[in-house]
Amino acid sequence: MVNCIHKFGGSSLSSSERYQSVAKIIITHTQPGDCVVVSAAGKTTDTLVLLWQSYQKQDNQAVADILLQLNNHQRDLIEQLLEADLKRSALKTLNTELSNIAELAQAEQLKEAALLAHGELWSARLLATYLQQLNIEACAQDARTLFNLNDGELMHAQNAQKCGQLIFPNKINVVTGFIAADINGETVTLGRNGSDYSATLLANYCNAKQVCIWTDTQGVFSTDPRKVQKAIKYGKICRGQANLLARLGNPVLHAKTLSPLKNTDIKLAVRSSFDVQASPTDIVKEGSAKKKRFITTLQNVDLLMVEGLSEGEVASVSQLIQHSLHHFNHNGEVYLVVPAAQTYLVINYFTGRANISESNLNGCAIVAPEQDVNTLSLQALDLLKLHSIKPRFVHQDTGYALLLTDQFIDSDIQSDLHEKLINKGQEIAIIVAGLGNVGDVFIKQLSAQFERLSDDFSIKLVGLIRSKKMLFNVSGINTQQWKTQWQHEANSYQSADLLNAINELDYEHKIVIDITASEQFSLLYPDFVDRDCHLISANKYAGTAPTTWYKALRSNITERNLHWRYNTSVGAGLPINFALVDLQNSGDKITRIEGVFSGTLSWLCSKYDRTRPFSELVLEAQKMGFTEPDPREDLSGRDMQRKLLILARELGVELELELDDISLSALMPDELALGSWDDFLNKKSRLDAFIEEHAVTAKSKNSVLRYTGLLEIKQGEVIAKVGIAYVPNGDALANLTPGDNIFVINSKWYSDNALVIQGPGAGREVTAAGVHSDLYWLVQNLK
Repeated sequence: MVNCIHKFGGSSLSSSERYQSVAKIIITHTQPGDCVVVSAAGKTTDTLVLLWQSYQKQDNQAVADILLQLNNHQRDLIEQLLEADLKRSALKTLNTELSNIAELAQAEQLKEAALLAHGELWSARLLATYLQQLNIEACAQDARTLFNLNDGELMHAQNAQKCGQLIFPNKINVVTGFIAADINGETVTLGRNGSDYSATLLANYCNAKQVCIWTDTQGVFSTDPRKVQKAIKYGKICRGQANLLARLGNPVLHAKTLSPLKNTDIKLAVRSSFDVQASPTDIVKEGSAKKKRFITTLQNVDLLMVEGLSEGEVASVSQLIQHSLHHFNHNGEVYLVVPAAQTYLVINYFTGRANISESNLNGCAIVAPEQDVNTLSLQALDLLKLHSIKPRFVHQDTGYALLLTDQFIDSDIQSDLHEKLINKGQEIAIIVAGLGNVGDVFIKQLSAQFERLSDDFSIKLVGLIRSKKMLFNVSGINTQQWKTQWQHEANSYQSADLLNAINELDYEHKIVIDITASEQFSLLYPDFVDRDCHLISANKYAGTAPTTWYKALRSNITERNLHWRYNTSVGAGLPINFALVDLQNSGDKITRIEGVFSGTLSWLCSKYDRTRPFSELVLEAQKMGFTEPDPREDLSGRDMQRKLLILARELGVELELELDDISLSALMPDELALGSWDDFLNKKSRLDAFIEEHAVTAKSKNSVLRYTGLLEIKQGEVIAKVGIAYVPNGDALANLTPGDNIFVINSKWYSDNALVIQGPGAGREVTAAGVHSDLYWLVQNLK
């Protein structure tokens, strides 16, 4: 049984390196019996078209030159990919075929479709042979044995029977795209971009579960991402909108690609062969995804009025010019949007029934939910007017508006339209992990935050996560009654369940907010990013993970144009990370940061005045909830060590600094870290003696006892340490309010008089506020 049909376009096979990448994808994502449909490598089809044109002009020298060009390209691929007998056999076959083309051209017997078919034949044969060389059971399949047409119509029942007989169930079947055969065995083509069509036809005939179109883009976007930086990649779009976009010029999908999937449950996904980890865009049945907003541009088109136009004629003329066409009824007349270069072919096809209404047009189409189209069309007209563009033809219909004008819609204008029309319709899904004290306060504050941000986005809380249970509601969870919903609807989950739930969210933006202290949960960050989630962390583990893992996460976030905010991972609600970023963005260079980064240790050291044992203060802090359940977690200094590493990475310290590279001495004797909490209590006098000794030493130096972190950068060398410090009386660190955090920052501009940031370093309200600050910043940057 065929599980999946994979299709790879020309850009995915443009070089030997790309063939190797495709082979890796096939090894990872296929199973025996699956099919791989391929286009011609790189620009091979364009080169074959040029060869045909030269042949028609009887330019024998050009034909010879182009044959040499084809030979060099295919020979290079074969020599770089294949070895020994496989290479020799492939080169011999290539030489025979090119010689045959030359002989047919010389005899004036060359046929266009048969000539163009060579591109796909070469790709399929080379990829299948390369897979065999990798010990993968694979075979090349010529689609002319699978797809037959009679009088231009596909013979569906017969083709399905042939596919059932000829597709090998125990091999990877590498099938040529773009080509088929008529009942006389003559080659016919399915139109440019016909390989996508071949893939969905094959899926229909083989009753496959899904089709995956691998391209050079990450999926389907709200507009062309090469022209508009803030184009939105959609996780799901419905087939109806995909079909409409294809007819209006969107290059990712083509209208006929979708037709074989009509009335089937076959899934269709668009993925990037250049970024395999990127999440796909799923093209789903109507009703399985909300309708989105798109802007697609049109260039150099003509508008034809056609008498008595039928659907069948649209399909026929589309096949003739090898281009998807859009037609519509406007004021009682039927119009056809045609590429200007093909206009006279189309007019001749209709033999007196078609006339040019408007020529040399450019413009754009806005595709949107039906209820939004009229408003968006009016807004677009106003925006175009501001750019001194007046449309010559405006048509509004179900789900779209077409605005055609003389002027070219450049990327600046397209970006402006996108900003005003598309971004305003976006929705944001929020998933909150960690429902303890801080999480509870954060959720209580969400309603007011949503109201502040409602002018730009519709924001919904859709997921709540604890260590063993989760609650997901795609329509939104009531922030005032979430505890009741949790009691009745929360379910146990595994990581795969969580990732699947996030995958299914049909929102333009997704934000995972981690208010846990779980290292295990932080390890899911790469999976969240692969599903195009922004991240907000109060959790310190990801920010202090091994450098290789951390850099890979950072790189992936940047490549996907996502955001990661973690201001509360250091300093609770204090804006320390914001301050460091602002200083560096303004051109300053930070040379030193010293401070107390733990509210617990700040309280303990500031309260200690030698009038009572230090261990009593520890037990008091434990009772008030200031410490971890085992206060030795705080006394170890490991938490401050993590915070110092986060600060170092925020400063861009590129010295492969790892957590254990930061010198650490605990606020207790090392021996007390061993054993149980009861063992510690039995030996607490050793803690008291340890602290007393340090306090006496500090006093002898006219200083006070503090537990600090220090990061100093001198001439490329980094000093990073956490431990006990003797701070001179009068220093900012000496006058610390119990429980406060303090950051003393020296830089090029703050060299003699340090910048000091001080305030509460812990607490539910301030930490929740810090998370909200990150959320507000992130949403503003999505606008």
